[in-house]
Amino acid sequence: MPSADHSYDYVIVGAGPAGCLLANRLSADPSCRVALLEAGGRDNYPWIHIPVGYLYCIGNPRTDWCFKTEAQPGLNGRSLGYPRGKVLGGCSSINGMIYMRGQAEDYDRWADEGNPGWAWNDVLPLFKASERHFAGTSEAHGGDGEWRVEQQRYSWPILDAFREAAAQQGIASVDDFNGGDNQGCGYFQVNQKAGVRWNASKAFLRPIANRPNLSVLTGVEVDRVLLQDGRATAVRGRWQGQWQDFNARREVLLCAGAVGSPGILQRSGIGPRPLLERLGIGVRHELPGVGGNLQDHLQLRLIYQVSNVRTLNQVANSLIGKMGMGLRYLYDRSGPLAMAPSQLGAFVRSAPEQPSANLQYHVQPLSLDRFGEPLHRFAAFTASVCNLRPLSRGRVDIRSAEPAEAPLIDPNYLSAPEDLQVAAQAIRLTRAIVQSPALAPFSPREYLPGPSLQSEEELQAAAGQIGTTIFHPVGTCRMGNGPLDVVDAQLRVHGIAGLRIADASIMPNIVSGNTCSPTLMIAEKAAQLIRQGQPAVGNSSDRTKIATP
Repeated sequence: MPSADHSYDYVIVGAGPAGCLLANRLSADPSCRVALLEAGGRDNYPWIHIPVGYLYCIGNPRTDWCFKTEAQPGLNGRSLGYPRGKVLGGCSSINGMIYMRGQAEDYDRWADEGNPGWAWNDVLPLFKASERHFAGTSEAHGGDGEWRVEQQRYSWPILDAFREAAAQQGIASVDDFNGGDNQGCGYFQVNQKAGVRWNASKAFLRPIANRPNLSVLTGVEVDRVLLQDGRATAVRGRWQGQWQDFNARREVLLCAGAVGSPGILQRSGIGPRPLLERLGIGVRHELPGVGGNLQDHLQLRLIYQVSNVRTLNQVANSLIGKMGMGLRYLYDRSGPLAMAPSQLGAFVRSAPEQPSANLQYHVQPLSLDRFGEPLHRFAAFTASVCNLRPLSRGRVDIRSAEPAEAPLIDPNYLSAPEDLQVAAQAIRLTRAIVQSPALAPFSPREYLPGPSLQSEEELQAAAGQIGTTIFHPVGTCRMGNGPLDVVDAQLRVHGIAGLRIADASIMPNIVSGNTCSPTLMIAEKAAQLIRQGQPAVGNSSDRTKIATP
């Protein structure tokens, strides 16, 4: 149950990966009372837990905020769906389950830009602290944590052939992408337990459900942080149909993500003056960088029709195939229903002058016109490739002071000329891989963007036509000490006591890979900083209960 006076030592906003881990770590001190506030509901929807069920969770208002971007000039005026988890576990309940850390140089760059304590050697122990790797504890991996990392339970011949074709183009086969240099091609490791999705709620909340000092409340739509004399003292939100203040004796911790956290700050009067004055909110604390620096990985989805091989397209479009998938999953939790959305990955340089891998492939034994639409009826695979270090920058801003109104999301994709150049290089490299001898027995034929497109201008235009988000928004509350930075290296909001941010929004530059596990690392770092910086005070006798409206 929540405390009678709604007062806590720590109030955490957002029960995504970061919020779940922070609630676990901070409530480990029995003298601290902790509240975890989540706008969505409990993670008891069956499709959350069956890996292929992401198809039924993304775009579903039960589990997804269902945001949309602004029309993107770089994408030929298209607006994209922008999924964000709205459920316990957050995006870890609807994502692709890929365990990925990024490259050592990503974090070294953070440190070099004025953020001490964030270099690769600093953060590697934090990754390992929460990790439960299938191979156990080693120099590279942790074996005793809560975040399960397993090998995939099903494979496809077409993906094995793609891996061999990549090797024929000089892209070596690797078994593990998480040693600090992820160059190579191999199968992704996934956050699953025996063929079932392993989300942050299962990892970090369920094992501590009986802690008397932790209150987990769902259905709380947070409006703003309340300030008093330059200090964050409470969070205000709608809960059970009424406005409620949740008081924080020590700190408020925002873990609402790259879309949610800047919105809460802006509604609190913390952000760029022109926006706050235009919306009539007023400026409580001017921080021009709030909502800026939005970065995301734009994936180019190249589709190839094939012959003489089975793909998920044929299986899923057959009644017998569907029955077989279901029976296989019931029998041993394997088969196509246990698949991560992308099984095979590759990291490679788009051009020799790149200092390290700047492209990531997600290769899938399936194809469809748009996410959420039916699979094609012909046999095909998709080679999705994204620029890991885009230079294009966008914004997230609130449209009004009303928390229920969807924000303005403008990723500004392909606005940097360098990103257009990398996109064209990515298409050419993909074609070279597909034309390699290992794939010749399957007669691959380019369905999208189409083999007739060859010039630099045509390929850049094609990137705008087939590009879509791979759901990795970061950077909107950037960490650093510059005029547009929002938090310092201790994740404290500049100029406001008692307020930290611990989620993907603090990334100064996007990591070279999937963003879920780096977000967990950020939360682990926040917990470490809090434990090191403050003595424990307070007491509680409340028992944990996940409260719903």
